Amino acid sequence: MSSVAINIPGDHMANAMIDSQLYECVTQDNIDQEFKSRVDQHLTEKPVTPCGNTLLHVAVSYGSDNITSYLVKEFPSLITMANSQNDTVLHLAAREGKASHTIKSLVESNPSLMRKTNTKGNTPLHDAVITDNKEFAELLVSRDPEVAYYNNNNGKSPLYLAVENGNKNGILDDLLKLGASIPKNRKDGDSPPEGKSPVHAAIKQRNRDILEKIEKERPELLRLAVEELGNSLHYASSIGFPEGVRFLLTKFHDGAYEKNLEGDYPIHLACKSRSADAVKEFLAKFPYPKEFLNKKGQNILHVAAKYGNGSVVRYILKQDQKLVAPLLNAIDEDGNTPLHLAASYGRCMATFLLVRDNRVKSFIVNNENWTPYELAEELSQRTEEIYIKTDEMRAKERKEFDSKNSTPAHEIKGKEVDSNKMDTKEASQKDAIMGKEVDTNKMDKKEPPPKDEIVVGYFHLLITLSILFIKASPKKSLKELFPVTRLPMSRAREETKTMIGNLLVVAVLVAGVTFAGVIQLPQLRDDKNSSDHRRHENLNSTTYTASHYSSYESLLHHYLFFDVGALSISLMAALFLLLPSVNHPKFQISAVGFSIIMVCLAIFMMFGAFLFSVKIALIGYHGWLLTIFITGVAVVFPSIILLFVTQALLKVPLHYIYYGLFLLLIYIRGWWQPNKLSDLKRKNNL
Repeated sequence: MSSVAINIPGDHMANAMIDSQLYECVTQDNIDQEFKSRVDQHLTEKPVTPCGNTLLHVAVSYGSDNITSYLVKEFPSLITMANSQNDTVLHLAAREGKASHTIKSLVESNPSLMRKTNTKGNTPLHDAVITDNKEFAELLVSRDPEVAYYNNNNGKSPLYLAVENGNKNGILDDLLKLGASIPKNRKDGDSPPEGKSPVHAAIKQRNRDILEKIEKERPELLRLAVEELGNSLHYASSIGFPEGVRFLLTKFHDGAYEKNLEGDYPIHLACKSRSADAVKEFLAKFPYPKEFLNKKGQNILHVAAKYGNGSVVRYILKQDQKLVAPLLNAIDEDGNTPLHLAASYGRCMATFLLVRDNRVKSFIVNNENWTPYELAEELSQRTEEIYIKTDEMRAKERKEFDSKNSTPAHEIKGKEVDSNKMDTKEASQKDAIMGKEVDTNKMDKKEPPPKDEIVVGYFHLLITLSILFIKASPKKSLKELFPVTRLPMSRAREETKTMIGNLLVVAVLVAGVTFAGVIQLPQLRDDKNSSDHRRHENLNSTTYTASHYSSYESLLHHYLFFDVGALSISLMAALFLLLPSVNHPKFQISAVGFSIIMVCLAIFMMFGAFLFSVKIALIGYHGWLLTIFITGVAVVFPSIILLFVTQALLKVPLHYIYYGLFLLLIYIRGWWQPNKLSDLKRKNNL
């Protein structure tokens, strides 16, 4: 009888379906004359189940050994047939059956079946490992050891799956003991299989016991590399697995000298992770980290600063001076020091640790002639511009969508808008500034919008900039704080004349208002002198006590201080603006800058005088709500005015505020972590 192979899903639909009575006989392992005659009658019609299983598939899946033996002997063509999922009878035996005598003889007489793969790329050994079929897995690997290294469509070999399953039923032990060495060439002429390494699976699970099993039975597996993950040391370092790093440095020492596809050594990946313990293991073996440079010429401190790993940076800085000194101010191929990288990526913690170290030079310039502070300042400005452009772009996209779509808003609510191009462009712009590369094929749709990401990135850049402003900013003269000094001299003089005129008007107005306030001092409310004396006397008459008059005198003194101070300062500002405009034209720019400060101070003191005059008017008044409201207006309003008028002057205190907040966060973090660790230790002891 000729062999029939069903290799393409769907082909079985052209065949006849297995008779229900015949199917029942197979499941009951009942061989009688009626069964044999029915098989002879229907087998020529190629009967199969809806999923393409032949009678032999059904017999194997139900463990019908008698019928299996009969069909294999009488109809050997069924052995090579596959169902709609390309499963052979060995696949079904691995998943659902046992290693019976018939199956064993079938394996011995048809060794090619052990390498047949189904639509998932699984060999029968894959399925045996997945279903924890120890007996069948042992049978298959003993007959063909190399199959243990064959990878399925997911790049997983039976060895990998056994490690991933945690060595259930001791299957991993069998595969390691009975398996062959890594095949250099497969018997079918293909190259050695490339996929996920079982060592990487053990590292992913942080299972040192399995690593030791692999090293004992198959030490060559430690050297397997995965294209995107590198060798085993690369992977253990990247996930911050110190015990794995320690073990591999002992058993696979040469792996520390290998680079991955990105040009990094394992020690660089340890610096990218947040495990200082992994870095400690490398430095214990290689006390010369300056010799390990990635393809960009960056040492381990460059990498730690770039990825903002404060614990790693702190650990490196605490090492011996001879070890650390060559790393602190080293430059990469772009001329960047570790401080440059920390500043450009907004790594505030790494920046804080580096600038506090007196050995770090803060004014080294890179190939673009930027110091770390200038680089952070420039990138923060660009990020702010991109945020504004992103907001405008989104508004434009929404406007264009609304104009093209005539459907009412209540009808389109709930529909999705295709914004892949918009999101891709925005993300690319943002990451271009932050120094990151974007893979648009792997973008997570659930991530926050690029606009929100830019806000987060800008905040980190701002904190970093504040740290550098205090610790590593160049000293600037007063003229550099005002944009007018950067203009050409002719244009600067024109701008200065306009500013002088405006400031004179404001200064004179403030002087006039405060002068009137001196002439007409605020008085206590006197209802008895009112024209409507009787009504006030009956409804709201006020009787002043000695304490009220004492408060009045105190508030009046404060009022006079602020009012006379505002008058004096505004007059000084006016005179200061007039004198250099006549006698010293070259001094006008500096005069304008100084006068701005004086006029702003006079305005602020004028509002202070207003506050005390209101308090005088409210002496003896028992309505607390009005008092709080007026006081709030008198304090908040001039503060807002001062904020907008003196943005350049507030730049310095704002940096100190951010710096102080950062120090507060550092203190809270340092206080919280030891307490948290002590709590965990206490729980573990209990």
